[in-house]
Amino acid sequence: MPTPIAPRIILAQNARVDLPTLVRAHPTPQSLALRARMILRAAAVDQPTNLHIGRELGCSNLTVGTWRRRYLGMGFAGLQDARRTGRPRAMAPPTRVQGISVASTLPHDHDRPVTRWTLKEIVATWLEALATDAISRSSIWRILHDVDLKPHKSAYWLNRHDEDFDAKAPTICQLYAKALEAYQQGRLVLCCDEKTGRQILERKAPTKPAQAGRRERREQEYIRHGTRVLINALAVATGQMAWTIGSTRTATDCVAHLTQAYHCLPALHRYDGVMDNLHTHWSLAVCRLVARWCKGPCAPHTLKTGPQRRAFLTDPSHRHVFHFTPKHGSWLNQAELFFGVLHRRFLARGSFPSAKDLVRRLERFLKDDNTRHAHPYRWTYTGEP
Repeated sequence: MPTPIAPRIILAQNARVDLPTLVRAHPTPQSLALRARMILRAAAVDQPTNLHIGRELGCSNLTVGTWRRRYLGMGFAGLQDARRTGRPRAMAPPTRVQGISVASTLPHDHDRPVTRWTLKEIVATWLEALATDAISRSSIWRILHDVDLKPHKSAYWLNRHDEDFDAKAPTICQLYAKALEAYQQGRLVLCCDEKTGRQILERKAPTKPAQAGRRERREQEYIRHGTRVLINALAVATGQMAWTIGSTRTATDCVAHLTQAYHCLPALHRYDGVMDNLHTHWSLAVCRLVARWCKGPCAPHTLKTGPQRRAFLTDPSHRHVFHFTPKHGSWLNQAELFFGVLHRRFLARGSFPSAKDLVRRLERFLKDDNTRHAHPYRWTYTGEP
């Protein structure tokens, strides 16, 4: 009896993209990848037979015919394994719920001495709660796997600690949104921040540049030559910067940096400074500097505490006003955007034989960035939840 001709497969455009992607993906099971290869080969222009496909892929022509028919009948779903019946679950639903409940709490809630759940600890806690020994670790693993519960893993998160976040964030964002208009009216928005503890690392061997088929290679071992601090002031409207490079970040350093920024950046009638809540940003020395700029009085006896100094610096009646970011909201400071650029373009792959060499090269990089790359950042966050 002659062998019937295999039905032809014509792939839709999305299938021509999805099937090769499925074959190349690492998480794809090998059985599913093999079936996808069968379909791709069956849809080829030369229209190979099931026998030819089976020989190429190392399987039977009957296997190829089975998956060809299933794909024609059900599409991509036909390549999946059919649901197996198997025996019914032996564990009662209340028992499963109790196990999930154990894994959804912390170990100390059950008076366990550990701080992190493991399967062994979950099994022991579960068995004590049920007063039985009829549950295996594999059964518990399957129950947790079915609901995608992974108590052995954790991730960091941060509670919002600043109650005034919703009031402070929109104010800063409004400064950014109107920075260009304010600049044209003689008012400059500045973002100031520090990149502290930058290690001066020298690689023990020269870096080998990239070649065809080979990545750039950097020596793993390094020599330390101390640290340096970069204090940066970014003009939001233009992207221009003023900077100070030193070894500390004290209140004196902050005043020196603000003074330099005052002389290096455009001399306008009013400045709005955006800073985080580092104590050097609201020191008495900074208050005296701002009072001198504003040509107003500065009474040290009224500026003894942090809240008093911050109130003085944020007083809207002053000629120059500071705006402090919310607690844990330093990401609202645009100066941190430039620090990301600095790390990627200069610091990450640098090798510096001395502190003097780092300062020299960093000065050159910053001057080049001011000349060729300075631009206002596109700020999209509005401060709304």
